[in-house]
Amino acid sequence: MASSLTLPSHTLASLLPSHIPKTQSSVSQCVPFLSNSSQSQFYGLKFSYSSSLSIPSSSSFKTSISAKVNKGSVPPSFTLKDQDGKNVGLSKFKGKPVVVYFYPADETPGCTKQACAFRDSYEKFKKAGAEVIGISGDDTSSHKAFAKKYRLPFTLLSDEGNKVRKEWGVPADLFGTLPGRQTYVLDKKGVVQLIYNNQFQPEKHIDETLKLLQSL
Repeated sequence: MASSLTLPSHTLASLLPSHIPKTQSSVSQCVPFLSNSSQSQFYGLKFSYSSSLSIPSSSSFKTSISAKVNKGSVPPSFTLKDQDGKNVGLSKFKGKPVVVYFYPADETPGCTKQACAFRDSYEKFKKAGAEVIGISGDDTSSHKAFAKKYRLPFTLLSDEGNKVRKEWGVPADLFGTLPGRQTYVLDKKGVVQLIYNNQFQPEKHIDETLKLLQSL
């Protein structure tokens, strides 16, 4: 005869180690961007959420962080539309240093800070002979409004569908839910000399890139 075991509803909790926090309190403490609102923004992430939290498998997470562009390599070329709807190719800038920075989204707090920091140091980049290119998945109209609002003097490219982001292997954050914030510095020959990733300190991208450019 087959036997079955029925546990009281409170038994599972009693079997867990006492130091493991309950899921609800852990999420609220470790993910500060959750709020009472059904929509929120957090350093470039625009999202809506439900009461259930889905965590990708470890295999999908490993895939999201595998870099395809490394220091010393020549990254894949691309042609994307800028904030004025014009096609701009990476090859256009060959012969001069180029700063290519991928950011999550227009008009979010971290991305606005980063864009304005590049703007405020733009003369230093020009003095170093470098071009600055910002890339996100926003469309050209969003880029145009973003550039106009904050008086951004550099090129913003629309990577709708995140094709270039994927080809370059820009890693995502927060289990793949937050598009990565990663900056590349290419020398005059188009070779990557610096890869800098820092999601939560956007302004440091400017310091690190200028430091490298001044040493080229």
